[in-house]
Amino acid sequence: MEISEEDPSPGLAAGRVGAASIAFLGLAAAAPIVTLVTVVPAVLADGAGPLVPWSFAAAGLLLLLFCGAQSAMLRRYPSAGAAYSQVVKGLGRPAGMAAAWLAIAGYHAIQFGLYALAGVTAAPLAQSFLGRSVPWWAVAAVCWAIVALCGTMRIEVAAGVIGLFAVAQVAVLAGIGAANVLQPFGDGVTAESIRITDWTVLDRPAIGLLLAVAALAFAGFETTAVYAEEGFQPRRSAGLGGYLAVLLIALMLGGLSWSMLVAAGPDRTAVVAEVRGADLLFDLAADRLAPWAVTLGRFMLLAGVVAAVLALHQVITRYLFALGRERVLPAVLGNVRRRTAAPRAASMTQSLIAGSTLAGAYLAGADPGPRTARWLIVGGVLSILLVLLLVAVAALLHLNRIPGPERAWGRFVAPVLSTVSLGVVAVLAFRDLPALLDMPAGYPLVRAIPGCLLGCVLLAVGHALLLRALRPVRYAGIGLAGAAVVITPASPPPPTPSTPPAAHAEPGAPRIPRQRDPGAHRPERVTTRRSPGPE
Repeated sequence: MEISEEDPSPGLAAGRVGAASIAFLGLAAAAPIVTLVTVVPAVLADGAGPLVPWSFAAAGLLLLLFCGAQSAMLRRYPSAGAAYSQVVKGLGRPAGMAAAWLAIAGYHAIQFGLYALAGVTAAPLAQSFLGRSVPWWAVAAVCWAIVALCGTMRIEVAAGVIGLFAVAQVAVLAGIGAANVLQPFGDGVTAESIRITDWTVLDRPAIGLLLAVAALAFAGFETTAVYAEEGFQPRRSAGLGGYLAVLLIALMLGGLSWSMLVAAGPDRTAVVAEVRGADLLFDLAADRLAPWAVTLGRFMLLAGVVAAVLALHQVITRYLFALGRERVLPAVLGNVRRRTAAPRAASMTQSLIAGSTLAGAYLAGADPGPRTARWLIVGGVLSILLVLLLVAVAALLHLNRIPGPERAWGRFVAPVLSTVSLGVVAVLAFRDLPALLDMPAGYPLVRAIPGCLLGCVLLAVGHALLLRALRPVRYAGIGLAGAAVVITPASPPPPTPSTPPAAHAEPGAPRIPRQRDPGAHRPERVTTRRSPGPE
């Protein structure tokens, strides 16, 4: 008998990656070097000054609270579905479907934005080494080929490639930051580079925008949750990796933005940032380091974009796998390759989606640049922000509705604080959406992004309700990570003179629970399997 290379049942292999590898996967998905090149110079040019590193520190603290709530849920339910499975536990299946659709749509938008940015980041290198410009589609095609190839490999191999890029990125940025601090502008490092001397700036409405920008810059750290099933300790590795990812991102963004203030001079940073723009990081490095170091920094920017695209590919793949495993999407997406335990079908599907989109953009004559990348990334990050808010609310409700081993901090305090803080950030982000997009308030795209997010939620809820009506058993398995839904056979009621014989079910016939039956809508009341691996 011929054995298929695809195995639909066992799921992802446990014990493949540790907390450090998972943290670097989250770091790569967040792409801090992209934020330092595209976002920080613009914020500094607006006169934010020392508020920039402080805002990154504040955003890091807020997101550490979210990590506390998320890790508590991961200890109970480690699943490749991550936010999707967690929201199902706390808010129900329709809300879980909305989280899944928002996550997939958001990560796709960010990925396409990074593809659009790849051509821009490669342009200076191509001009320097080849003496000619390279079209965006050629750079995007090479990035796509690398991602498609690495996407089907074992997770430990893909994590090794991404981790190598991430470590190199951290090393190069640390070197640039050290050079900025060791060779400061003027007489040395002064307290004005970190101390807020003009307190009137705190009354500006831009403070809310700055906090929103800082929090959105961390988007990607939450992807650590999708590797829970593959961690050395399925109930601990992903949660610890999330904490480490937030700390690393906060140190890089806060530390490098502060070093740019020191190198440019606290009193003249706004002018320098406005003149040099996106080249601020590299121009400051060029004044202090050898030319080869600056070229290496530009290589790391391109490598950071590729690593982020690959990391997001892995995340989208696991969401598709989780939905396919539960037959919410076609079951073939839930297949894994027997030899590598990698979700090859989901990976190839994601590659086809990305490839067809890039091909369509090329055939349509599109010429994406930094503005297009900004629109896509902002829209995707806002979608992920809503997912984080849903997870925080779900953790608060579920952890307190079903008591477990968690203490008050993980069960109540962290979920409450993260819910409030993420809610505030969401309000600030949507309120200041025109500024985030750098567009007038009445521009159609400003209204289109919230409309698209609302449409995504409505379609997801409609999908869930359609499954409930047409496939009740499949609907009952949503959020159970592929565990079988066991239906206890019910004995038929005793016959009565008023009941015709045809109305009786045969003895032992299974009775599919209706949605309104007690417990039918509560995933935690359905018997589930525990994930393999040590506690």
